[in-house]
This record gives sequence, structure tokens and C-alpha cells, in this order.
Amino acid sequence: MNAPVDVSFFARAAKPLTSYRPYWAKRFGTAPFLPMSRAEMEQLGWDSCDIVLVTGDAYIDHPSFGMAVIGRTLEAQGFRVGIIAQPDWQSAEPFKALGKPNLFWGVTAGNMDSMINRYTADRKIRSDDAYTAGAEGNRRPDRAAIVYSQRCREAYKDVPIVLGGIEGSLRRIAHYDYWSDKVRRSVVVDAKCDLLLYGNAERALVEVAHRLAAREPVAQITDVRGTAFVRRTSPEGWFEIDSTEVDQPGRVEDHTNPYQTTSEQAAEQGGTCSSRDTTVSIAASAQQISARGQKEQENGGATTHAINFVPNPAVKLKAPPKDRTVIRIPSYEQVKSDPVLYAHANRVMHLETNPGNARALVQAHGEGTTARDVWLNPPPIPLTTAEMDHIFDLPYARSPHPSYADAQGRHDGETKIPAWEVIRFSINIMRGCFGGCTFCSITEHEGRIIQSRSEDSILREIEDVRDKVQGFTGTISDLGGPTANMYRLGCRTPEIEAACRKPSCVYPGICSNLTTDHNPLISIYKKGREIKGIKKILISSGLRYDLANQSPEYVKELVQHHVGGYLKIAPEHTEAGPLTKMMKPMIGNYDKFKQLFEKYSAEAGKKQFLIPYFIAAHPGTSDEDMMNLAIWLKKNSFRADQVQTFYPSTMASATAMYHTGINTLKGVHRDMGEGGRGEKVDVVRGEKRRRLHKAFLRYHDPKNWPLLRDALKAMGRADLIGNGKHHLIPTYQPMAGSCGSQKNEKFLTIPSMVMEKNQPKLGQILTQHTGLPPRAGTKGKKPSYRPSGKR
Repeated sequence: MNAPVDVSFFARAAKPLTSYRPYWAKRFGTAPFLPMSRAEMEQLGWDSCDIVLVTGDAYIDHPSFGMAVIGRTLEAQGFRVGIIAQPDWQSAEPFKALGKPNLFWGVTAGNMDSMINRYTADRKIRSDDAYTAGAEGNRRPDRAAIVYSQRCREAYKDVPIVLGGIEGSLRRIAHYDYWSDKVRRSVVVDAKCDLLLYGNAERALVEVAHRLAAREPVAQITDVRGTAFVRRTSPEGWFEIDSTEVDQPGRVEDHTNPYQTTSEQAAEQGGTCSSRDTTVSIAASAQQISARGQKEQENGGATTHAINFVPNPAVKLKAPPKDRTVIRIPSYEQVKSDPVLYAHANRVMHLETNPGNARALVQAHGEGTTARDVWLNPPPIPLTTAEMDHIFDLPYARSPHPSYADAQGRHDGETKIPAWEVIRFSINIMRGCFGGCTFCSITEHEGRIIQSRSEDSILREIEDVRDKVQGFTGTISDLGGPTANMYRLGCRTPEIEAACRKPSCVYPGICSNLTTDHNPLISIYKKGREIKGIKKILISSGLRYDLANQSPEYVKELVQHHVGGYLKIAPEHTEAGPLTKMMKPMIGNYDKFKQLFEKYSAEAGKKQFLIPYFIAAHPGTSDEDMMNLAIWLKKNSFRADQVQTFYPSTMASATAMYHTGINTLKGVHRDMGEGGRGEKVDVVRGEKRRRLHKAFLRYHDPKNWPLLRDALKAMGRADLIGNGKHHLIPTYQPMAGSCGSQKNEKFLTIPSMVMEKNQPKLGQILTQHTGLPPRAGTKGKKPSYRPSGKR
């Protein structure tokens, strides 16, 4: 079967990854694992590395891990690539382990932002790390991208530093930092890197690598899409649009009638230009004009008419070309002290994310002699299907590096890497997300243009997992990506796709130009489960159920063949207030999907459950909204075992709302609030109120009842306190150690895995939305889990 031909505007806008002439070191061939030591380099016959990658994660040679993808992509171009994983950052010596890179350093904090990896939403430090062997904590520093870059510079100061990964990508302009509660400078300035590559950076990285290999100075590489760097002066030939202030409409002036006298003009404006002893009223002036006109008509004179101004068709004003236009957004000094300008800069940045129409951005940092600009080129051109196949068909070992193996040479014992276990038998089929959820940063990193692999490539990888991955028992744990069911979905018209500036294709409703055909995905599901040796293919990635509702055939295939008893979906809330700030569909879409889910489960004779996830304390959420959500949970017999409060991840739109209290989705104006054109957002701050919102989600926990009783009374909803089934919480408080639940009621506990022993230590919080697996207990002990059911 041949891969479908890309028809997107973007497919013909960039040089293909496979069109470069390989670097001379291609003769060394393919490494079983990218080397992490001098001894491994010697075994490969290398005397040096062309590129050394530094990462905050353990090295797992699997396409779900960024460093493996980048390393194998560069290797395919002929470069010798070494990896330094989780180095001791206290000195520069560990960064010299592989010697001096011939071309450049490649630096990343890892698959996650290092601050989200190390801290909970309540700013408590985690005691473990899912991306480290044995889940050992404290193996990476805070803001690892900056620290690693500094150590690389200390190790070999004349080697260019190319920074990438999600941490660098989402900190490319001045940004609000939740953990220090202040606005920080662009990471380009703080890390002092030569180039920042944002987004999925294979295309940009391959071009930069070949240009550096051709001995082009890194300071001259300023024209690559998807890159950011520091400039002291603006280049010639560029058109700069000044957007350093919030746009305010000016006063609309009427055109002056050239046939009016000065006195008449003044009279129309309620004034006069006569001498002090001569006053001409507006009425008198009008009467004079009327009388004069009548007299002219009586005398056969000509009448006067107002002049209509029309554009001259011979004069054609052209807008400056997008590829030579840069928008100057408010400087770091402005946004750190002015919330309105911060919101404005954030909004402009989000509007300039479509590769088809985005313009370059520039933001000043510093003043006087220290002034410099952070320049951001437009986003990278998305990969074609052929390029996606090339990336995922590279010779990954699909295993952690042998240095992490235990005494038996295995990776599933004391040295197990939890994040590896989660994706060990999973397949990534696409990239990108056009959902635009404001609390999520996927769109700001991967873009909203869906990049899909071919069916052939996906089926080949299923066979590779079956044949090569140790411990495979016949179950593929996931076929997905950022969203499970956006595979091959996109705009119907390439021209519209390239011109669109909407932040979401599915909010407030599904765009009429969006294709919602799930048949290509259904085909993969069916063919995948027919492969010999495959017993089950599960879908674990987040499901966009409003899209799934458009294809009952897809829901039927999913429910009857790809659900292992529980299916996770994320309505996030039930109330319109927070949902509009999240850009999520109303709860009615969940109800419709639930009906389809239950219908097809019943047809298959299966007892299956939906596991809905919710966020507490999101911007725009009132106490009443959380109360109504708790009532909905009680009515639908749900008990949330683990609760996630809103985590202000860098660069997300909801984070801008959290910091500024302004709804950036509706425009930013100076006259915010009641009576103004803008909209203020209710921001949930402070430990007490955040605890209250979490308590509403865990209304069934007796520990939360005293707090909820006080809140409900203050809200005038004491009617929800009582001992009946229709009440939210009881009037009594159980003694310590006793069970406070009503025995006759049946509930489904969510999520589906509940810790039975080895409870997390202080600061060890289980989360729903960070993508981390359930937290293990103390090192060396195996946690015990049991599936949750009815209680």
C-alpha cells in the first residue's frame, strides 16, 4: 500500500529531510545505542563526536523520547552523535565525558519541563522522577535548560550551543514563572545559547547541523524557521510593526466640508471664531445656510452637496511581505511590570503560530548598553507523511541504554524507568493538536497542524514491538499521540489552512472546514488487531469525544475492541464559566458520547466504564462552579480518588489569565472590567481557596467535610448538608479511622488505579494531567495496586 500524498500547503514549502547529502561520517554506520562513554565511542571506531546531546532524562532509545528522535535523525544525516544523560551539574567535568563536540552541543531539559517534573501544582518538591532509573529523584536541577547550557559553555566555551526541547520551546519569550511567581526573561537570554529551536525541531536541526558542518558561523544562521536568537540591531530590509502598546482606536474625525466658511465650521462644533462681541449660534448658522441655499435656488443658482471621498484606483497600497515583516511585542521590562501588556504580548504570540501566515516576533530585553532583542522566526514547517515515516522508521533499539540494566541485564526490576514502562508497548501515530485547550501547551510546542504517519509505517512498528521488545505479551498499550483521534484530520482547503488564525478548530464548535473522517483510523485499528501475535490494542491517549461523536462507527470500533474496561476522557468541568476559559466543549458532548459508549458496550456484552477527569481551581472557576461540579459527581456516582488542581504551565493561555486576571481570548484592552471592552477573570489564588476547590472534587472524603460545611453555609447552600442521598455532605463527622461513606450507595472510583500500600511520602502527589505514571513508593520497594470498582 502506498502512503497518501500530502496535499497540504505546507508539504511543498520546505526542503525534505532526506534530500541532504550525508555528512562524511556516515561511513561509520549505525550505532546499536548512541554512545554515552568513551569506551562505547572506541567500540564504534570514533575518535570524537560531531554533536553531543545533553538531556535531563535517562537515555531511552525509543521514538517517544525527544533525545532518541533527535539523535537518530542526526545519525541518519551522517553525524556522529553522543549523549550525556542526567549529568552531575555541580561542575563542568561531567560535560567533558565525551570530549569536545566538533560541531555543537544539543541541550534539552528532557521530555518534560524540569520545574513541572520536580514540583507539584502546590509547589511541593517531588521525591521521585519518572524519567530516571529506579524513579530516583533529584537527578536534574531546577530550570535544567539554563544550568546545562551554562556548564556546556564552561566545558568548551567556543562550541556553539543549540537549545531545544519543551522547556526551551515554551520559554522562548518573556514568560510568567509560576514557581517564582514572577515574569522571567526569555530562556535565550538566561541560557546564553547561540540558537533556540522551538517545537518539534527535526527540520530546523538538520539544516543547522549541515550549515555548521559547512563551517558557516552560527551567528550568521538567522533565517531558519522555528529558531530564536539574540540580536543587537535589527537587520535592513525588514518592515517592523510596532505592537508594544495595547491597540486603542483613535478619535474618528469627520471630513471637513471645504465649502463651509470658518464660522460655519466652528458653529457646527458648538464654538465660534468671531470677535467677542459677535456670537453666531449653531441654530442661526444653520438658518443662514438654509436661507442662502433657498435664495440660490430662487435665483437659479447651483446647489451645494457634501463631498464623497473615494479611493484612487491608480494608487495601490501593498501590505509588506510576511517573510520580511517582524512584529515588535512589549519588552521584557514592560511585561514584567504591566499585566495588561503581558496579556497583550501573550495574545500576539498565540496569534502568530500558524506556519502559513505567522510573522517573526521580536522582544527587547535590557536597556541602554545592555539592550538586545530576542528574535523569533516563524514556526517550523510541519513534517510531511513521508518525513514522519522516515523519523519513526529509524533503527531505534526500543529499550533503555544497557547502562541502566540490573544485575540480570533487565530493565523491569530495581532500575526500572517508570516513564519507559508507560510507553514500552505503545505506538505514536501523529503529532500536533488543534484543540487549543488553554491550560495545555501542546499547540504552542507541536503546533495545531496534524502531522500523521502512514498506515504502513504504523503497522510495521506494531510488528517491531511484537518481535523486538522484551516482555511483550500481545497487548499494544496505545495507538495515539497528543490526542487519540485526530489522526489525518485537518482543514478541507489548503488555502484556508494556511490563512486561518483561529486558536482552535473545535471551539466553540467544530469548524465547518475541518474534516472529521475517522475511517483512516478505523482501518489502522482493524488491521492492527488482525496482525498475528497481537491479542489486544488499547487506546490510552486522551480522546476528543466531541470529534468522536461525529463518527459513531469509530466509537463502535473503539468501545468494542480497544477499551480494557475503563476509558479515560477529560470533560475537565461541567459549568460554562470555566469551560469557556478552557475552550472546552459543553458537558452535553460528554453525555452524547456516554450514550454511544454504553450502547456499544452493551451490544458487545461488556461492562465498561468511562473515567472522566476534572481540573480544580482553573482560571474563571467560581466556588459555585465547583459546588455544581461536586453535585454532578454525586448525582452520577463518581468519586475522584486523585485530584489535579490547575498547574500554570509556561506559555499556556490559561497561565496568562492566571497571572494577569485578563481573559486573553476576548482581546486585551486598558478599560478592563465592568463597563469596559475587556473581560476580567476570577483567578483562584491562595492555599485556602485552592484547597476548597479540591475539596469539592473530593466531596466524599470526611477530611474535607468541615471545610465544605463552612463554605456551603457561607454560600447560602446549607440545604446540601444532610444525611440523605440527595445531600452533598453529611451533618456528622466520623471518628478518626472510621469510614464515612454511605454503605448502600454505589460509586465508581476514578481514576482506575488506587494505591493500596506504600502511600506517597510528603510531597509525593499523584497527578492526572502531567502524563506521569502512578508514583512508586520508596526506592527498592514495589508498590501494590488493585483495580478500583464499585464501592
